[in-house]
Amino acid sequence: MPDTFLPPKGNYRALIAFQKAQCIYDITFYFAHTHLRHGDRTIDQMIQAARSGRQNIAEGASAGVTSAETEIKLTNVARASLQELLLDYEDFLRVRNLEQWEMHSPKAIQTRKVCAAHNDSAFYTEAIKQRSAETTANIAITLIHQTDVFLRRLLEKLQEDFVHDGGIKELMFKARTDYRKNH
Repeated sequence: MPDTFLPPKGNYRALIAFQKAQCIYDITFYFAHTHLRHGDRTIDQMIQAARSGRQNIAEGASAGVTSAETEIKLTNVARASLQELLLDYEDFLRVRNLEQWEMHSPKAIQTRKVCAAHNDSAFYTEAIKQRSAETTANIAITLIHQTDVFLRRLLEKLQEDFVHDGGIKELMFKARTDYRKNH
């Protein structure tokens, strides 16, 4: 019998979704302060959406120790925040008549490969300094799509875990009844 009924959770820094969300936040912070005009409300909105994506992954994973429901909800809030940010990047490109790369374009394919290989924020922080606003926005869009895939997979896994193991109340009840049975 395990020493505790609390599931081993909370290591959000090991989640690829969190690592990519950190990259998105850092890119967005740089992008908003570099490519948007001072005083533009979009600066704060984009940064807060990126921050919310990252923070809700961390908070959800930490809360998941005692609440599967909270973990699922906060993980979905992270997805929603990043979808909001995706729209901001798409709007930026559209209203400035800049190109949003088509999914099968050589630029998009190359960017997906690079983004799939790098989850370290420092890599992007250096790379975007030499890139145009259009390229940086497309890199962020690519990372948001990749992170969304990881968040959807995480939600599926959380759902499976809940169906299989139940929630904290069930685990607490099982631990207590097992203890009574054995003592």
